[in-house]
Amino acid sequence: MSDVLQNIEVCTSDNPQISVIVLHGLGADGNDFVPVVNELDLAGLPGIRFIFPHANTMPVSINGGYVMRAWYDIVHTDLGRQEDEKGLRASQLQVEALIAREKARGIPAHRIVLAGFSQGCAMTLQTGLRHPEKLGGLLCLSGYVPLADKIAAERTEVSKQTPIFLVHGRMDPVIPVQRAIASRDLLVQLGYNVEWHEYPMQHSLCQEEIVHMSAWLKKVLQ
Repeated sequence: MSDVLQNIEVCTSDNPQISVIVLHGLGADGNDFVPVVNELDLAGLPGIRFIFPHANTMPVSINGGYVMRAWYDIVHTDLGRQEDEKGLRASQLQVEALIAREKARGIPAHRIVLAGFSQGCAMTLQTGLRHPEKLGGLLCLSGYVPLADKIAAERTEVSKQTPIFLVHGRMDPVIPVQRAIASRDLLVQLGYNVEWHEYPMQHSLCQEEIVHMSAWLKKVLQ
């Protein structure tokens, strides 16, 4: 699979039985979340292969056309307006290729977790809700459901069996918490099992969030 995005891998054992694909935010790269692995309490879980792909570079409209790593273009500060549907769908195929590679390496779909922060969170939901198999879970940090008006028609029925962890900062100036709450409510309305947390933080991570992430991973993967 030569078309698979370049990525960093961190394995917690020599024989991983679980894969967690972590999608970074706008302007970052796969290195961004590597340190988080050491902060997670994974005691009791089988070996995990963490995969941190690097998104391709592209001009980002909201940043004056500056070229940076991005999963899709952002045209407007109101993230629900003028969404880059073409970019979202192109990156969805790249994430699907990463899932396919893990399956080819012997990890079944139900032991593969998609995770992401901000834009990466949006890509986690864009891909996971449309995936034709039950995944191990969708771990969604400080993001939202993109193409929200299309998800009811495009999501797969089996994806309703995939548990979702959705969290956000109450003081987030980049993606307002109201957008995340609207995404949560949409997912619940569509029949998804969503674990929701919000924290007194901005567009970032906090220690309480790490604790909740660890507990959720143990719950869905043990």
